[in-house]
Amino acid sequence: MSEAKLPAGPGFERLVEIMARLRAPDGCPWDREQNFDTIKRYLLEETYEVMDSVDARDWEGLADELGDVLLQAVFFAQMAKEEGRFDISDSVHAICSKLVRRHPHIFADGEARTADDVSRRWDEIKAEENKGKSQPKGLLEGVPRSLPALVEASQIASRAARAGFDWENIEQVFDKLREELGELHEARAYSAHESGARESEARKSAAQENGALERVEDELGDLLFVVVNIARFLKVDPEQALRRTNAKFRRRFAHVEAGVEAQGKTLPEAGIAAMEALWQAAKQKGV
Repeated sequence: MSEAKLPAGPGFERLVEIMARLRAPDGCPWDREQNFDTIKRYLLEETYEVMDSVDARDWEGLADELGDVLLQAVFFAQMAKEEGRFDISDSVHAICSKLVRRHPHIFADGEARTADDVSRRWDEIKAEENKGKSQPKGLLEGVPRSLPALVEASQIASRAARAGFDWENIEQVFDKLREELGELHEARAYSAHESGARESEARKSAAQENGALERVEDELGDLLFVVVNIARFLKVDPEQALRRTNAKFRRRFAHVEAGVEAQGKTLPEAGIAAMEALWQAAKQKGV
């Protein structure tokens, strides 16, 4: 059965009605079985599918995926309504009120000339709103720990920087990058030394091996965190930058696979030299 296309307002109301019907006592068994914990993963999945559509500039797909994200919001709100906590109108009211409050340069007599001014004022207004409320003790406690690590690093670095804990310029960050790279080399050398020592001395414990690996992991984490800060100074989203590189690698590796297949070989049979030549050919073609 096909639904008629409605304007945004009535269409949203229709979505809320459909969700209520699916959760009704005589509704869909699967939808009725869900709870906050079982459906939260779908919200994350749909969010990533939105990002994929944006990266691909797939506008028709983006429209569809945004609908899926709206569904997740309505699904959560419907369950909350059933428990007497709130309904979707509370969520809509909350975001509308927040946007008006935090854009006084648009809806009142505030002033903001740059995007940085807007961000700074947003944080100031948010802090004012939270006065008197029970708040996490630390500045960074408000950053969800469940975020992907790259996004979490970006958010906590930005919050610390806005509080004044920052490098003066990007050259200092590059200096820190070189410092962390040196420390990673040292940790790697230490780990290799410990591994060789264990081969000649069977009594070396697993704890020593784990300690060496943890040191490498720790230094690698420091290096990645500095890279995130370089992205911040350059005003580049590190998550999006890495997604673009992942997509580029996929395209070029597909070119390598196709080239090797055309030679009647498998990747291991072709060898690294042939694969590298195909990779460079893909790069020259702008793949």
